[in-house]
Amino acid sequence: MLYWKNGNDSLRTDEIALSQFFIEEFHVSHGLALYSSTGWYNRLYINFILRRHIFFFMLQTYFPTMLMVVLSWVSFWIDRRAVPARVSLGITTVLTMSTIITGVSTSMPQVSYVKAVDVYLWTSFLFVFLTVIEYAAVNYFTTKEEMKKLKQLKISEYDASQAMAFDGCFHDQDIELSSFPRLSDLNADTCVSSRNSTTADLPPVLGTRLRRRRSIRQSVNHIINNSYKIDSYSRICFPLAYFLFNLIYWSIYS
Repeated sequence: MLYWKNGNDSLRTDEIALSQFFIEEFHVSHGLALYSSTGWYNRLYINFILRRHIFFFMLQTYFPTMLMVVLSWVSFWIDRRAVPARVSLGITTVLTMSTIITGVSTSMPQVSYVKAVDVYLWTSFLFVFLTVIEYAAVNYFTTKEEMKKLKQLKISEYDASQAMAFDGCFHDQDIELSSFPRLSDLNADTCVSSRNSTTADLPPVLGTRLRRRRSIRQSVNHIINNSYKIDSYSRICFPLAYFLFNLIYWSIYS
């Protein structure tokens, strides 16, 4: 019959050093084990509780991942018309994140459940991927905005060419002077406008209707028509969202 003579004091863990873990505590026990061919045998057991060294993974996994996510935000400060610079930066950060995820998966045990490091890596990869998608949206809306301005420019040039004669010069007989206002009318209009301006400066009285706030749809259309604002909002939203994710992640898994 086998048993532990001194209980937990029978084993000393002070001299045991592991590269990725340290021993928090252990428990010893004994019992019987059944072998179908030979019968019952007495057996000694030791149950170890291990804690992983986080500093090794901070250096090898977490810090590089954080730097890649922060590096992907640099594209928000690059000009939206610098397509090669922003595309190459986005693709580089995506490929680097893929390399980090592959390296960590190779060094870790092949298990079927989701590990804590998997949650962090794939969420960081999602942030980097959304950075590339953000620039795709900015580039698309910028192109639409420039095409719209180009069409308006062509229409204005077409209207001006219709008012010119075939020799390329304006003629006085083609212009009706009666359509222009007289000087006295201009003076009267300026007087009326000055009165209106003085009355507009007065403080509003009771019953004055306030301007309606923009709806969500109008705000979205305003951002789409001014695509440079997408980068401005991303400079704030992406860091805040990633900081919130880190706060929740480390509060759960630390």
